[in-house]
Amino acid sequence: MCDERKLPAAFLTRMEKLLGSEYEAFLKSYGEERRYGLRRNPLKITEEEFIREMPFPLQKISWAREGYYYDAASQPGRHVLHEAGVYYIQEPSAMAVVEVLAPQPGERILDLCAAPGGKTTQIAGRMQGKGLLVANEVIAERAKVLSQNVERMGIANCVVCSEKPERLSQLFPAFFDRVLVDAPCSGEGMFRKEEAVRGEWSEEVVSMCAERQSAILREAAKLLKPGGVLVYSTCTFSPEENEGTLSVFLREHEAYSIEEIPCGNLFSPGQPDWLEEAADGIELSRRLWPHLLQGEGHFVARLRRSGKAGEEAEKKPTQRETREGHCGKGNRRTASEIDLCKLAETTLQEELGIGEAWRERHPGRVLRFGEQLYLTPCGMPPLAGIRVLRPGLQLLTEKKNRFEPAHALALSLLPEDIRKKRGVSLAEAVAWMRGESLPCQEEKGWIALFYEGFCLGFGKASGGQIKNHYPKGLRKSL
Repeated sequence: MCDERKLPAAFLTRMEKLLGSEYEAFLKSYGEERRYGLRRNPLKITEEEFIREMPFPLQKISWAREGYYYDAASQPGRHVLHEAGVYYIQEPSAMAVVEVLAPQPGERILDLCAAPGGKTTQIAGRMQGKGLLVANEVIAERAKVLSQNVERMGIANCVVCSEKPERLSQLFPAFFDRVLVDAPCSGEGMFRKEEAVRGEWSEEVVSMCAERQSAILREAAKLLKPGGVLVYSTCTFSPEENEGTLSVFLREHEAYSIEEIPCGNLFSPGQPDWLEEAADGIELSRRLWPHLLQGEGHFVARLRRSGKAGEEAEKKPTQRETREGHCGKGNRRTASEIDLCKLAETTLQEELGIGEAWRERHPGRVLRFGEQLYLTPCGMPPLAGIRVLRPGLQLLTEKKNRFEPAHALALSLLPEDIRKKRGVSLAEAVAWMRGESLPCQEEKGWIALFYEGFCLGFGKASGGQIKNHYPKGLRKSL
């Protein structure tokens, strides 16, 4: 809820001019309680199981396949299941963007402005661990949050980097099947949600954002394959940042055109009449208005690049490459890479008891990244020259000629993936996340702890207790 008197006067003036007879309904929405949303993680739980097992009431969001409204009093962000990556808390309207992107398993997809990770993790759920997902955030601190959310959701086929778009376009020309540009904007659609955004708004900020958005889109265009899909979105209402930015882009890029978004009457069409000169098809873009649906403000458009990618660019891994990709089999490997694979396989199979089901579900190539061993996704080109936070799924950490399992590895596990495991109660799970050890009987060595079928992390059993290896930076009281 937001007092309309706290909204910028110049913003209200421009919205009244744009909306006309709808303005009063729009203004009234700021005095209403906003709706809260979360999104099921399909990498960990089916829809049927999710509805049956969630410990708080949920209501389906009509435009988001995995999305649900929840009552703020439920505080799902303070539950063990949240820390286990079973769901992601996300503003309901924001979930519409990935629905428009329509990612598919096996594709190469780039989320160019990805922090904090809501749309990245939603894309990953649709990809089902197949293909390559690159999540980029230019601001280093925000990229760390993005990386943490990718880890929490148990995503294995995602590379997280922190680069300027122009650097990525040099390294990956015409490489991706789909590119998402959820552009930094003036944030008008979040005024009801975030007071700080209201205080930072000005018409100068709107103009500055529009210029920045155009620059980002120019680089995004270079990253997309012919025939590929580019989705542009913002969380603002301003025509300059939405219809205006798209019109500039379309006039500069004849190979791109706007496609229709099948959404019925739920979302409102773009407004070419709000511009002096709009590009063809602008009315096919869509706006989500807070007075017309249960969510905040958003804008989204789906563009297609003409042409067809060459056979080599379209080549997908063969079934054998996918099956054997866990340690890069079928590719030329150095002796050191072969040794890494053997070490990783020995630790995973013998010390942890991770079986074939997990390895079949997670193809990739083992890579040393400092003292860490990562499983990099199939199809990822060399990472030299890129600022990388997470080159894939962190498997193991080297410590004094031995390897310890990474927390990210634990979060990628399903109960059937691992032999050495133990179930815990809710009280034990809460204690574990505070950093406490748990009593045990005769177990020894590494053990994966599961609550209600969801892995919380690894502990090491010895002397009648399971020593807590939950990362210190993640420990909290729930």
